Amino acid sequence: MAERDRALESLQTDAVMEYTSGDDHVKAREEIAVRRPASLRVEAMSPFGVALIVAAQDTNLQIFDPSKNTLMHGTADAATLARFARIPMAPRDAVGLLMGVVAEARDVAVPASVASEGDETVLLYDQPHGTRRELGFASGQLAMVRERASGGAINYEIRYSDYHDIGGVMFAYHVNADFPAAQTHVSFLYKRPIINGKIPDSRFVLTPGVNSKQQEIGRRNGQRARRDA
Repeated sequence: MAERDRALESLQTDAVMEYTSGDDHVKAREEIAVRRPASLRVEAMSPFGVALIVAAQDTNLQIFDPSKNTLMHGTADAATLARFARIPMAPRDAVGLLMGVVAEARDVAVPASVASEGDETVLLYDQPHGTRRELGFASGQLAMVRERASGGAINYEIRYSDYHDIGGVMFAYHVNADFPAAQTHVSFLYKRPIINGKIPDSRFVLTPGVNSKQQEIGRRNGQRARRDA
């Protein structure tokens, strides 16, 4: 696992994203680019072209809405990525979710215990503040990442399947994630992913056009947005 995760640096792919939260259901085609540790770009497509672009680097978030010619700025955290990218995680964790990489592999951590769940071998890792991470493996591949709160409730559970060999690295084409507290589910089905392609920093920075409005995320209605000179 550690060797595989060290080999993964970036991902570029078309994807079908499906999101469900209560009565809210969205299915859309997306173009995704991510680069470790915490750079993310998602372009949501409509039948008429690009519907929304979300770009995040570390704590910086930008969103461009072509229909309103508006570029929004804000802090990249779980709340803002949930709102605009349908992933309720900070950028570093969102990149890990999309690429199937985990901190335990990077740190070569030793599990506190090992258990079995059906056909999966599950490694359990204790974390600060009483939380716990559980990694499930099946047929030699990462099949599940689960995090539990200190009381045992599941914060999230991510499942990986449909592995393919891409240049000698096994990579999952199907990602399913459940967030019980928020009662949301999001899945990604990748189409022809490219791993470890060079992605420049500029890919994760959105530049406003001459007539684009600029707005801070969270700005209250009625406040005038700045215009780019």
